Order: sequence, then C-alpha cells, then structure tokens
Amino acid sequence: MDTMREDLVKAVPALGHYPQEPISTGTTLIAMEYEGGVVVGTDSRTSAGSFISSRVTNKITPVTDHLVVCRSGNAADTQTIADIVKYHLEVYSMLENDKISIYRATQIFRQFLYSYRDQLSASVLVAGWDEKLGGQLYALPIGGFVTRQKSTASGSGSTFVSGYLDRMWKPNMTKEECIKVVKEAVGLATFRDGSSGGVIRIGVVDKDGTNITLYRPDGADFPKIRPPAAYPSWPAHVEAKNNA
Repeated sequence: MDTMREDLVKAVPALGHYPQEPISTGTTLIAMEYEGGVVVGTDSRTSAGSFISSRVTNKITPVTDHLVVCRSGNAADTQTIADIVKYHLEVYSMLENDKISIYRATQIFRQFLYSYRDQLSASVLVAGWDEKLGGQLYALPIGGFVTRQKSTASGSGSTFVSGYLDRMWKPNMTKEECIKVVKEAVGLATFRDGSSGGVIRIGVVDKDGTNITLYRPDGADFPKIRPPAAYPSWPAHVEAKNNA
C-alpha cells in the first residue's frame, strides 16, 4: 500500500518530474558550554520520509575558524542558510577589518530564519568562541527566536534525552566531562529515535579553533546501550522444552 501523499505520487516522466519526500535531517543535536569553549555533538542520519538517504551526513558545519552551526530540519534549507551567513560574515569582516563576534553572527542567522520563517524548515544551534565572551552557545528553533544556553538539545532525538541532560549538567564542567555527557546523550537518542542514527560526531570549539572527532558504532568509544531484557515470548512449557 502506497502511503505517500497524492500530490507526491503523481509523477510526470516526460518532464523528468519524480516527486519525493523532502530530504530531512530529523536529528539529534546536543551542545554544552564549558569554561573556555563549547562542545557539540550530532548523529549523522538523513532521511527522506521513511527512506534513509545518508548514514554519514556531517551536521556540524564550520562557518568560521571559531564558529560552527549544527543543523536540523530540511537539509536544503539549513545548508543554504549556513552558506549565506558564511558569505555575510566574510564580507563584514573584510569591510570592517575585524572579526565578527559570535553574538552578532547569531543575529544574522536569526534575521534570515525569522524573515523566511514561513518558507523555511530550519532549526540550528550556533556554537563559537570569541575574545570578548569566550565560549557561547545559542539555540535558534524554527521561527528565529534566539536564546543563549548552557546546555541544550534540539531535533527529534532531543525528547528522549532532555531529562538525562538535566540530570547530568552541573556548574563548572570541564571539557572532558562535557564531551562524555554529550556523547552519551547522542548515543541514547540514536538508540531510541527512529530519525537519528549513524555515527556520532563531537566538535569542540575554543580559542584554538574547531576540532571534530568521529565515533563509529563498531568502535570501542561508541556508547553502549543495554536495555532490560524482555520476558520470553513463548509459553513456559515451550521455553522449557527449547532449553532442554
């Protein structure tokens, strides 16, 4: 049975028109500030409806040496917004002969997300470091509202791990502690959320720039999830016979 909407089913082969579900980065984005920088973590699954179009998408997009944006929503929208903002930051930096602050860069993201809120499906986390305020983390949900956060989660997987992040966050966390919590949170989300999966990427943004590390599911450093075992599905006398 075809479950696609009627307007997507009607193809026009003569015109090369083959409708499909939009590519979406329904996703898990986790980020935490620490003294001296920001740690961000994402999964890598990209979907088109129920079809997984990519298992290794990089959702941490460098904008400058000290600023990254983590993307969720429609893949084309988020990639376009990141490219446009990067262009604006380069132009402003050349015209003013000075580096653009993380807060000002975030406001440029906000301007586009708000101005085109009816046309775009994009939600981002902006993380960066500058000399004035150090490490900064800003959350911009769909619509362009901006809030600075110490710890936040976004995307479809965030609903599964918000309580875990609330429990694990504490003041004055070190970089290593943040990396451990963020990695565990992304691992938990990918285990439960059907729209999240693939590898885990952890990015650290500080005064030295941006460093991104990849963790594969078959690696020793990938979070191991051990859910409670289910009860046997067969009647007791059948289980006894099978185990005899």
